[in-house]
Amino acid sequence: MRRKGKRSTGWLARALSVLVCLLAAGSWASAEESAKPTEPPASSPEDIARGLAQFRKMLTEDPWSNPAFLDADRGEAIWKEKRGPRKQSLETCDLGLGPGVVDGAYAELPRYFPDARRVMDVESRILWCMQRIQGFNAAKFLKSPHPASGQPVGEIGAVATWVASRSDKKSMMPRMAHPKEWEAVALGEALFNRRQGPFDFSCASCHGEKGKRIRLQSLAQLSNPVEARKVLGEWPAYRVSTAHVMTLQHRLLDCYWQMRLPPLRFGSETSVALIAYLKHVAQGAEIKAPGLKR
Repeated sequence: MRRKGKRSTGWLARALSVLVCLLAAGSWASAEESAKPTEPPASSPEDIARGLAQFRKMLTEDPWSNPAFLDADRGEAIWKEKRGPRKQSLETCDLGLGPGVVDGAYAELPRYFPDARRVMDVESRILWCMQRIQGFNAAKFLKSPHPASGQPVGEIGAVATWVASRSDKKSMMPRMAHPKEWEAVALGEALFNRRQGPFDFSCASCHGEKGKRIRLQSLAQLSNPVEARKVLGEWPAYRVSTAHVMTLQHRLLDCYWQMRLPPLRFGSETSVALIAYLKHVAQGAEIKAPGLKR
């Protein structure tokens, strides 16, 4: 009997040990479960839109907090400095309203320039003046015309930012008096809608219909004048996500990269035509340059 008693006591002790272990394991599992981060509730498109609107409001509440103004100041200094092989400033550069006239010039660009015999946007015109007036080698600049993420905008981008800021609050009214200007707009419209590349994309794939988005970002319908006026007047703009000023030439290059197309050449007929078309659609927009983007 004593052996049975011992046997019974031992079995009970082992059973209690197993029970304690099981309870401990359950408690540990519960603790682990409670320690796991909870999934945030799914956000509706309306919630996301409200959040982004609040974010943009925070960015623009104090316009003088825009870092792009530092680049505009740098651009003004570059404009006035005697530089290049010929030791000349850009103060005799004609942006369309006469040599050296900057105020309001950006509002009427792109436009046809008889001296260059082509339609130019602000950036291609600045480069042309740097070549003709100061003697700079454009080929050297074209090797790397745009900054990498976190790097400051280049000299032409800084000058363009300053020139655009001198048309702040004016209405965007690109010139449409010369046949070449109409040709540029027509070419830009065709390019905007043309599907090409490995993914059969066009600019209109993202910006040709209302209500499209990429990830959390709503996409403006740039073929619609009402939508185009909301965004075109804000370029050049400081982009918080890349920590530098981005010009329209740079923005179009980025779009071409996203469509996996060959790199868009700075100041090319294609790039200027697209800008001419977009600004034609957005004519009448209030210029708010430099802008501030996410």
